[in-house]
Amino acid sequence: MLKEMGFGRGVNLGGWMSQCDYSRERLDRFITEEDIARIASWGLDHVRLPLDYNVLENEDGTAFLEEGFERVRRAYGWCRQYGLNLVLDLHKTAGFSFDEGERETGFFSSEALQERFFRLWEKIAAECGGDPEHTAFELLNEVTDQSYMDAWNRIADQCIRRIRRIAPNHLILVGGYHNNSAHAVPALNPPADARVLYNFHCYEPLAFTHQGAPWVPQLDQAARPDFIGMNLPGDYFDSLFAPALEAAEKNGTELYCGEYGVIDRAAPEDTIRWFRMIHDCFERHGIARCAWSYKEMDFGLSDCRLDGVRHELLSLL
Repeated sequence: MLKEMGFGRGVNLGGWMSQCDYSRERLDRFITEEDIARIASWGLDHVRLPLDYNVLENEDGTAFLEEGFERVRRAYGWCRQYGLNLVLDLHKTAGFSFDEGERETGFFSSEALQERFFRLWEKIAAECGGDPEHTAFELLNEVTDQSYMDAWNRIADQCIRRIRRIAPNHLILVGGYHNNSAHAVPALNPPADARVLYNFHCYEPLAFTHQGAPWVPQLDQAARPDFIGMNLPGDYFDSLFAPALEAAEKNGTELYCGEYGVIDRAAPEDTIRWFRMIHDCFERHGIARCAWSYKEMDFGLSDCRLDGVRHELLSLL
């Protein structure tokens, strides 16, 4: 379904309306029409747009921000102009972020914050629900703790019911704990309907894809492992994704890998080796995907460091 609908091979627009300083300069200039045209020229079929709640609503959630929704509409218009589909991903909601540094807490235990989440999704569905063939919704980025799963399954099901009153035909993506890990997919409830799909992310092995990342303190910051030296078996990703594939087959749905990529500290040639291995697994199992990330954000696929290998890299997305 995903590939046939044009959500098979994409790239994230990280750092534009999420994980940013929220300045007008950032929101207006970080991604432009020229960037969307370039992505389309790469032969991809969609982009994933991470959105933080505070771009779309005021501090206490009592009002929506027209300026924020206008930016989303503009992004949608560019995508349609250049033949790309669009996944709208709520990357941060009031009371929860995958990034502990955001100091968002309480979402999974607060009915008030959950109601705010539902209302925001109803607004997104109302604003962006007119084109189910070219837009999809991702409910929440990277639930962290396994202990949240009972609450998250309940919240996700209720949110889907409320979205469906407004947007009955949109694809909806739902991911599990440990930051959308593949092994967490079986903990998700069965899909509420045929257009709800399972979402996961992959940055394994972390010691390679996040080498030198200061936000992963458990790693040796000086280590720069080469990919060949990791000695990964040929079926490494097949084994890693097996629980997710089994859960999807059992529940009659599909998988979407909404994020995967390699940090800019890795050698370009090693980056190619990693992408080749995960690409081959995606192709074997028919997994739709969206690479992280188009520009900067420590993972930028358009950054000059990859100029010498970009042609091959794009063939592996």
